[in-house]
Amino acid sequence: MPDRIEDSAISFGPFRLFPKSRLLEKEGSPLHVGGRALDILIFLAERPGEVIDKRELVKRIWADVNVDEGSLRFHVAALRKALGDTGKSARYVVNVPGRGYCFVASLAHAAPPAAQPAVNIAPPRSLPSPLSKMVGREEIVEKISNGLSLHRFMTVVGPGGIGKTAVAVTVGHRRSADFGGRVFFVDFGPLRDASHIATTIASALGLTISAEDPTPALLTFLKTGPALLIFDSCEHVLDALAPLVERIVRDAPQLRVLATSRESFRSDGERIFRLFPLDCPPEREDLGVAEVLAYPAAQLFVERIAQSSGPFQLSAEEAPLVASICRRLDGIALAIELAAGRVNAYGIAGTASLLDSRFSLQWRGRRTAVPRHQTLAAALDWSYDLLPPAESATLRRLSVFAGPFAPEAAAAVAAGDGLGTSETLEAIDSLVTKSLISPSGSRTLRYRLLDTTRTYAHGKLNELGETSQFARRHAEHFRDFFERAEADTSTPLPEWLSIYGAELDNVRAALNWAFGPDGDAALGIALTAAAVTLWVRLSLFAECRERAKTALTALGDSGDDRIRMQLLSALGWSLMYGEGRAREARPILETTLELADRLDDKDFRLRALWGLCIDQFNNGQFGKARALADRFANAAANSSDRTDLMLGDRLMAVALHYLGDQNDARLRIERVNASLHVLAEKPKIFPLDLRISTQYFRARILWLQGLADQAQALAARNIEEGRANGHALTFCSVLGQAACPIAFWSGDFEAAERHGAELLEHTERHAIRLWGLWARAFNAAVVVRRGDVATGLPLLREELNRAGDARFLPRFLPLLGELAACSGEAHQVDRGLDVIEDVLTRCNDRQELWYLPELMRIKGELLLKSPRHAGDAEARFREAMEIANQQGARFWELRGAISLARFMIGAGQNAEALAILERACGAFSEGAGIADIRSARDLIAQLRT
Repeated sequence: MPDRIEDSAISFGPFRLFPKSRLLEKEGSPLHVGGRALDILIFLAERPGEVIDKRELVKRIWADVNVDEGSLRFHVAALRKALGDTGKSARYVVNVPGRGYCFVASLAHAAPPAAQPAVNIAPPRSLPSPLSKMVGREEIVEKISNGLSLHRFMTVVGPGGIGKTAVAVTVGHRRSADFGGRVFFVDFGPLRDASHIATTIASALGLTISAEDPTPALLTFLKTGPALLIFDSCEHVLDALAPLVERIVRDAPQLRVLATSRESFRSDGERIFRLFPLDCPPEREDLGVAEVLAYPAAQLFVERIAQSSGPFQLSAEEAPLVASICRRLDGIALAIELAAGRVNAYGIAGTASLLDSRFSLQWRGRRTAVPRHQTLAAALDWSYDLLPPAESATLRRLSVFAGPFAPEAAAAVAAGDGLGTSETLEAIDSLVTKSLISPSGSRTLRYRLLDTTRTYAHGKLNELGETSQFARRHAEHFRDFFERAEADTSTPLPEWLSIYGAELDNVRAALNWAFGPDGDAALGIALTAAAVTLWVRLSLFAECRERAKTALTALGDSGDDRIRMQLLSALGWSLMYGEGRAREARPILETTLELADRLDDKDFRLRALWGLCIDQFNNGQFGKARALADRFANAAANSSDRTDLMLGDRLMAVALHYLGDQNDARLRIERVNASLHVLAEKPKIFPLDLRISTQYFRARILWLQGLADQAQALAARNIEEGRANGHALTFCSVLGQAACPIAFWSGDFEAAERHGAELLEHTERHAIRLWGLWARAFNAAVVVRRGDVATGLPLLREELNRAGDARFLPRFLPLLGELAACSGEAHQVDRGLDVIEDVLTRCNDRQELWYLPELMRIKGELLLKSPRHAGDAEARFREAMEIANQQGARFWELRGAISLARFMIGAGQNAEALAILERACGAFSEGAGIADIRSARDLIAQLRT
């Protein structure tokens, strides 16, 4: 039973509350109430009849943890349930809407019970010697040292091995002179009987006390002058120590107390200082030595290597390894010191490779360290052995999570087998206060285990034979979670990604277990099918492809056809969007369509038709693509989902655009745009954001139709929307389909260079290969157009060769045209003509007609540079203008007119040149700032003078 020294009972109804002993009795028997619920009761009972604001309650009860109001409601509900406060009988705690909570029971205070005896057992202890060098904690030591001048009771809180003792000892030495040398260090680590706390303190002070209660003698001594008591490792004696600390701080006005603990005392006057891990170098491939050593975790690692092995110089090759070691050890000082001690035997690379094994938990540190700090396992054993059964079981079970997890997920996985949901959440709450679980720092409440803690707890799970049971629960939970996620089409993408994207590591861990030797392949297949939406929305097409292949192999020939259809659809889409002209995509999507028809599944029929249409685009079969777009539109016509009709129009608009019919393409895309306001959900069958993808194709079509200002303004808005949207593949298309080409065609090569650089960086960050190939070639074309032909032309040719079959994607066509044009400018006319003939053959064979007018114009410019063919140039310019006019592509028509006019000026036909230019420019009502309009108007001005 807790020590009730100087603890007055508060009585209400059948209950007695002992605040300092943290005990609630009902009719004389102890009543179990969760720790947070008891804190709430104590705080409200201390201010009876007063409405306590919810924010004040949260701040008081969770002083050291960031939580939302939902946690308060949960624990108040638990308190009311324990008190039987159902609202129909006695009422103790009431909610005042919009304000807070109030304790309304009638109270009676009882006299404190008699004090318990104590005995003297602990030998005297002095302040330990300071560390030879404190790394990364100077600012913290300074803050705590200064804080002791303002606050009489401070607690340094943090997980085991983080450096709490080292910080407290350093502060003690720094402030020793201020207290006239009266700094006393009390290590409670060896103490097992909390009734000996007072005599342990007395012994550390050098006092010999024979009285049964040493507290008065302690106070007499502490009142004699300034003193600093450092209480170390208090976590296992908090219940008994907290009331004593409150008393001595209150009664000895010149006393300061600095405590270290894995959880706070939650006492009056306590000031909590949470000690966080040392800052670690970021995860980046290009980290140099100086950058790595700018971080305290790496400094400590290198410092401890030098101490144990002699002079040490970190090399450029080893710097990224050291950064990785520090991150994987979560910046925990003890773990870093122990790992550094292995470098002499294993080297840095060998030490890094051993971190994943439990062997690393047994690495030994300084012989002079207290036993609980000699190995990482010992430090964790110390914390684990202090846990009650519910908390140790919860910690073990949570080790199956990879990375952060939500409270709901924790309850779903860890509850059961004797643990209720509320008991599990209460255990998590307690483990947070004991620094064994950390809030993850995200905007929504999530938790995580430090990697070292997770490794240790997972070892305990293995020892007890529980791993398979809770790994299965973990996989089942995320299967169900992502089945709901697939149906969640109304949540905006950024919010969707923040909810579901955060679980990627957990999905990977669950799949690795499910398809492992002790797993459940059927569960893995179901989870793979459910997680497809996650991979697509994260643009992780390579991972989606490999996971789908694994699941299909496990499914075999006799599995469920619906699951097979889902997995084949995922595989086909990941090949199509991830690799472009993937030859195996079409038969996979055709099989998907057959299964969808057989199962009469509308959604997957449309997914398969969409995929087959995009596959035809990628492979240059634009006539077939239009036929599939018609088929999609017919299949969508009977759909009750209006977004299916919008997708049909969007697909047809793209087909018509590439076929060169810009007028009909404009009608279709404007019809989609006019319906976007009714789009309440994200279409299930479309991997991109429909609103954003509609706008970049609108911008392309508007540009070709000569509406330059509208196109540029739309592209600029589209960039901001795409950047804010957060979908990686969508943003590639925003930049590559509209922003980059429109800036290039407008002659704004500075903007083109900026957009191209952003696209390349984006593709490298998200590993989107096809757009990365295009971005490199585009950036080379910009180099040429900015005047550096000698550098840019070979680079453009090299990047297009590197692209391989990807060159046949529609997006590469203008770059092939630029290669031909730039070859002519570099006096490589024959080479340019060879390129243009190949590309023209491609366009005519594939009906890829949208760029044909520009290709004809480029051919005419090349012919002008060849004495043998100069006479054919005029015909090509006129042909370019005629095709452009038929297509409704005023921009290509303007370019053809400029080339033809220059040819005529050279032939002395100025009047006809003027007429051609005036007719072409007259079709433009906007775009005065683009390069081609300026060039045309300059020529007109010259011809008129």
